[in-house]
Amino acid sequence: MERTSLHNDSLLYASLIAILLLISYWFTTRCFKIISGIEDSVEDEFELSTVCHRPEGLEQLQEQTKFTRKELQVLYRGFKNECPSGIVNEENFKQIYSQFFPQGDSSTYATFLFNAFDTDHDGSVSFEDFVSGLSIILRGTIDDRLNWAFNLYDLNKDGCITKEEMLDIMKSIYDMMGKYTYPAMREEAPREHVENFFQKMDRNKDGVVTIEEFLESCQKDENIMRSMQLFDNVI
Repeated sequence: MERTSLHNDSLLYASLIAILLLISYWFTTRCFKIISGIEDSVEDEFELSTVCHRPEGLEQLQEQTKFTRKELQVLYRGFKNECPSGIVNEENFKQIYSQFFPQGDSSTYATFLFNAFDTDHDGSVSFEDFVSGLSIILRGTIDDRLNWAFNLYDLNKDGCITKEEMLDIMKSIYDMMGKYTYPAMREEAPREHVENFFQKMDRNKDGVVTIEEFLESCQKDENIMRSMQLFDNVI
């Protein structure tokens, strides 16, 4: 019975990691109206006449990400179309995100996701922040993607995941899904999932999950590793 429970939780964790990354990819590409191959001809350089924040040059972004020059041009067109100022603040981020989850409350999860993209913690997501995160999600190695997921779980960015942080993540996802959560969530379900998560991931039983423990546990789990491959060759 315990092995069945752990197997089910393994599938849950794999799905949760995949959902975190998939929603991140789906949200960013849709909300910024990014479509691969939007036009055959694009400008040689970024159009910068109306933006408040000017992105780094194409060559530098090519070196920092795994996107080609043309892909970066297409991504920037979509980004600027939705964000003429060149940056997105947290409130804009939450407003855009809420359009895709009208049946629930996505504000808390959107805040967590915003903080994951806002790597320099300046309260805004620039084009550089955006493409850096998207490059990891779509073109990064398995370890890159797992590190990105860990950073999303690690809400206060102190290098470890606590039970409180994991519980906040679980609750935010249930809140976001709203009435479409099936089966209906029992009040104690999030906390039970957190306890099972820590039983699996907290290898030295010190009450927190480090990046080393997270990577080791995920790498040994076939379900989680398969979920990481969902993003291979997306674009």
